[in-house]
Amino acid sequence: METIDKEKIARENILRDSEELSGVSIKGYDFDKGVDYSEIIKSFSSTGYQASHLSKAIEIVKKMRESKSKIFLGYTSNMVSSGLREIFRYLAKHKKVDVIVTTAGGIEEDFIKCFGDFILGDFKAPGIELREKAVNRIGNIFVPNSRYLKFEDWIMPILEEFYLEQRKTGKAITPSKLIWELGMRINNEQSIYYWAAKNGIPVYCPAIMDGSLGDMIYFFKYQHSDFAIDVAEDGKNLNDSTIGLKKSGVIILGSGTVKHSILNAHLYRDGADYAVYINTAQEFDGSDAGATPDEAVSWGKLKGNCESVKVTGDASILFPILVAESFAD
Repeated sequence: METIDKEKIARENILRDSEELSGVSIKGYDFDKGVDYSEIIKSFSSTGYQASHLSKAIEIVKKMRESKSKIFLGYTSNMVSSGLREIFRYLAKHKKVDVIVTTAGGIEEDFIKCFGDFILGDFKAPGIELREKAVNRIGNIFVPNSRYLKFEDWIMPILEEFYLEQRKTGKAITPSKLIWELGMRINNEQSIYYWAAKNGIPVYCPAIMDGSLGDMIYFFKYQHSDFAIDVAEDGKNLNDSTIGLKKSGVIILGSGTVKHSILNAHLYRDGADYAVYINTAQEFDGSDAGATPDEAVSWGKLKGNCESVKVTGDASILFPILVAESFAD
């Protein structure tokens, strides 16, 4: 029987020579140098994992701005529920972005916060106890139902005005026009959409019925069954807004309708030039929510040479850092 040199085989498999690689050496921040937050963030580029993805996202956003790209910012409603609302307000106030896309909750909760604060709660708070107190939970954020009642008192007379105008002109209002009007009427500098309206930044909401705002429209339809909102016109306007651009960049926080609407609009342009995603969705179920930038390239939503990155993580932590490093100048 042939004798096998097990040690030799093991050594050949484990201790085989490798090719030398060139590139960024993995190194983290050295706290022996003290605490320097700017240097800590710079160290992300050589840290690896999602830290390096965040570093790449910062560089891509800088390139968007340097190239004077038209910047499309998308965020899901839970982002406005959180303290990210103040960061979106900053971006709108200082005209750092050119187009905003969000869902109904991302609209109404900005206005609702003008009537009363949201309160830090607990992820584990029992739903049955909160229901008895008429307190709604968004993760670990509590929203007393009184906030929605105040919102209803404010918006219903405005919907009545829009309805009378529709009867007079025969033309339905679009979601973006509705948001613009509400932004002007709230007259509150803490509002994202006050500044968006003032600075001429269009705000699109493809899922206008998905939230408290949709509830108000639902109840209003019982009084005026012929009241209408023209979502199709806004879809056309969003798609048209990408065509003919010299450079285009997208920043998308979260996923779902917001992500798909922005990317699908870029299909008509043959893709965006820059893309940054921040979300926690996975691609394994085939959803657009978890799809990577490379999948969007296959559809023509991002250009083949698009500079892109997906940062997997919580936008409430990551986005303030990205803004600090790429927008706050």
